[in-house]
Amino acid sequence: MDCTASIIHTPIHDFIENTVASIEAAFELGADIVEIDIHPTTDGEFVVFHDWTLDCRTNGEGVVRKHDSTYLRSLDIGYGYTADGGDTFPFRGQFVGAMPTLNEVLTTFPNEKFLINIKGGNVEEAKLLTDYLLDNKSLNRDRLSVYGSGENIPEYAALNPDTVALHKNTAATCLKKYLLLGWSGYVPPECHKSFIPVPRNYQWLIWGWPNRFEERLTRVGSKPLLMGDHKKGSANSGIDDLESIPTEYGGIVFTNRIDIVGPNSAESISQ
Repeated sequence: MDCTASIIHTPIHDFIENTVASIEAAFELGADIVEIDIHPTTDGEFVVFHDWTLDCRTNGEGVVRKHDSTYLRSLDIGYGYTADGGDTFPFRGQFVGAMPTLNEVLTTFPNEKFLINIKGGNVEEAKLLTDYLLDNKSLNRDRLSVYGSGENIPEYAALNPDTVALHKNTAATCLKKYLLLGWSGYVPPECHKSFIPVPRNYQWLIWGWPNRFEERLTRVGSKPLLMGDHKKGSANSGIDDLESIPTEYGGIVFTNRIDIVGPNSAESISQ
C-alpha cells in the first residue's frame, strides 16, 4: 500500500511499468513472459495498472475500479514519479493517455505470454475476466496465466482448468509439503498446474534442486519460479543479476531487470 512512485531509483531509461512501450522493450530484451496487473472498470473493460488507487502515480484520484476506462485512459500515469522526494518529477507529462486496456495489450502482442495479476480478491472478478476473454476469442487466452492471493485465483482456475494459476497460499502449502516429502519424489497436488516460487535464499532446502525438481514439476504441468531473497514482511523481489541463476537451471526467473539478465540484453537499455 506504499506509494512506490515516490521511492523509485533515479531513472536510467524512459519506461514505466504496465505500458505498451515497456512491455515491448521487455520482450525485445528476451522476456518469455511479462507480468501485468489488471483492474475491472465500471464500463466492462479491464485496464492495466499496478496500484489499487490513482492518487500515488497519476493526476487522478480514487480507487481504479470505481472509474470507467475513458477517464482512466485520460490520466497522466507518470505524474507522481519522483526519485528526490518531490523536487523533480521526471516522467510528468510524458505518459498522458498511456494506461492501456487489457484488450490493447493482448492485441498488440497477439502471440506473447503474460502472467496476469488480478487485483482484488472477489470471485466475481474471475468470472468477469473469463467472460471478457471468451467474448474476445482473438485475444488467444491459452498463452495467459494468472496469480494473486485472493479467492478469485482458485475460482479462475476452476473456470479455466487449462490455465496455469499461482495462488500465494497454495504455493506456500506446496513448498511446505514438498520439503517434508520431496525426498521420495512425491509432488503434492498443491504444486500441480502452477508456477512454484523458490526464493533464492531457500534454494538449498529444495529436494533435487534444480534439475530433478524441475523435472518433477514438469510432469504435473508446473514450472519452478526462481525469486529474489525472501524477507519477512517485504514484497516479492526479483533476480536482478546473472550470478544468482544456477547455470543448469531451466525454469522461470522472476526479474525486474530484464535489461541485465535477459538473453538479448548484451547492451543495457540505458545506453
